[in-house]
Amino acid sequence: MVQINWTKQSVEDLKDILDYISKESVKYARFQVIKIRHRLKILYTYSYAGKIVSELKNENIRELIEGNYRIIYRIVSENRIDILTVHHSSRDLSKRNIK
Repeated sequence: MVQINWTKQSVEDLKDILDYISKESVKYARFQVIKIRHRLKILYTYSYAGKIVSELKNENIRELIEGNYRIIYRIVSENRIDILTVHHSSRDLSKRNIK
């Protein structure tokens, strides 16, 4: 079974999403984070389910979309996936340091 690891950056991203949305609705903020985490369940079976991140052009760095968020992950091995960042789609990804 694949192990999904959350990087420090991705954990901070989720916290920032929660904090930002909580200004309007704590309930919706929690729901959004749950939806993001739930979206990743497909990776336990299909590591390559996401599309290649066009800005990075690396077949091992892929993304799943959940609402307005890009969940960017790296396939490290057949047994390990690292979640690199959770990025709002309206923001410029090139300003992030993703490798």
